[in-house]
Amino acid sequence: MQLIGNIIWIILIGWESALVWLVAGLVCCITVIGIPIGLQCFKFAKLSLVPFGQQIVDRGGATSMIANIIWFILCGLWLGLGYLAAGVIFCISIIGIPFGLQCFKLMQLSFIPFGKDVISTN
Repeated sequence: MQLIGNIIWIILIGWESALVWLVAGLVCCITVIGIPIGLQCFKFAKLSLVPFGQQIVDRGGATSMIANIIWFILCGLWLGLGYLAAGVIFCISIIGIPFGLQCFKLMQLSFIPFGKDVISTN
């Protein structure tokens, strides 16, 4: 079921989203200061390409808390609200509920990405 979900996700939205996150990560990595943000963008690219069968785990830490506060103020709130809106729209229909749940997973990561890892559940 994960394979079918990922294939449908990639066709509908996954490849575009992953490409945007990949380009954003490459642009952020041009400067030394932007490298930590670029690494988070690569994490988003991985999760937004194939979200089914992926899980977010928390590593925590004081450094990640400070980085998450800055991230949340600058862009995390808006990214999270965007994924929330997409998830609610997907969840309107029964067929879209699995895709809405994946949007909610991306929302969780977009609010506070530092100190989180994306791992495969397989």
